[in-house]
Amino acid sequence: MSINKKTIEDINVNDKKVLVRCDFNVPQDEQGNITDDRRIVETLKTIKYLIDNNARVILCSHLGRPKGEFKMQYSLKPVAKRLSELLGQEVKMATDVIGESAQSLVDSLQPKEVMLLENVRFHKEEEENNEEFSQKLASFADIYVNDAFGTAHRAHASTAGVAKFLPAVAGYLIEKEIEVIGGALDNPQRPFIAILGGKKVSDKIGVIENLIDKADSIIIGGGMAYTFLKAEGYEIGNSICEMDKIDLALSLIEKAKMKNVKLLFPVDVVCAKQINEEADAICVDVGNIQGDLSGVDIGPKTIELFKKELQNAKTVIWNGPMGVFEIEKFANGTNEIAKVLSQINAITIIGGGDSALAVEKGGYADKMTHISTGGGASLEYIEGKVLPGIDCLNNK
Repeated sequence: MSINKKTIEDINVNDKKVLVRCDFNVPQDEQGNITDDRRIVETLKTIKYLIDNNARVILCSHLGRPKGEFKMQYSLKPVAKRLSELLGQEVKMATDVIGESAQSLVDSLQPKEVMLLENVRFHKEEEENNEEFSQKLASFADIYVNDAFGTAHRAHASTAGVAKFLPAVAGYLIEKEIEVIGGALDNPQRPFIAILGGKKVSDKIGVIENLIDKADSIIIGGGMAYTFLKAEGYEIGNSICEMDKIDLALSLIEKAKMKNVKLLFPVDVVCAKQINEEADAICVDVGNIQGDLSGVDIGPKTIELFKKELQNAKTVIWNGPMGVFEIEKFANGTNEIAKVLSQINAITIIGGGDSALAVEKGGYADKMTHISTGGGASLEYIEGKVLPGIDCLNNK
């Protein structure tokens, strides 16, 4: 699917002040060192295009959840430093968002220069999508570019509000996300298989419903599998289960049958009494989960079943881990899925979050067609929802 929104290549940026919303919400260690700069790297193409085309570049982003207050542990200073290194030129850093420091840097900004505003979430008006705040941000620039797919599902001042006051276009990253994920959903090469994991069915209801209309098979693992297993009459011991979603799980199973979509659930699971590194784990078939045991990962038979299904896939979308992935001994199922996706001859799309982490950790990132930079945003997009940060951009 080509994006029907204007992109930076559809607008003249020469000598223009361009406000770019990026997603620089990167993880840092205790000392404030960035531990994973993928989100910064992903924006370089857009920033470099603007520099090469003689624009005056004003970047903005959020970081963490400062809840509308200036909290220095959420400062974007480390991002400005890393970005300066990656671009090979200084990124000037404002000490505020819409105050005197930002204004004076904007006023003195020359073509090909880059500056970064401080964390937009230091103002509560950002998440409120406050009109006055949006207008003030917009007053810095002639053009607005949204390249923050990770926050495109939020209608905030810097992701949607400013588009009311400026010509608004997509950057390369948003364009890529829409083309790859949209293309897979609208016109997939088949067989098209979706792999869904994570804790809760409730987080993925809309996704499953939308995918039943599009996919050939849906593989379900992670905590959400136990709600489906319970619905199918299995005893699931102490495993996570949303009792109020049993009827829904049954109706999804029925709908899949009617549409001739294959639903695959675990046939064996790794169980433990406690969920920690020290816990003793045993593997049992899904019919044998005892009262005090919780399912924490998919077992070897299930891994083989899922692998076999994936062998002939031509398009795969994966969102959500197969078990309690953050505990090493329960990460095997998730790691095996990452590995098999790196080996098959298919379009492989990883929907951000823990799935992206598993792929990165396993060293398979360069083997995937696309790793989404937005967990929540990619989920809502796969679900077929309208994303405010994309909806607000000018149509072609």
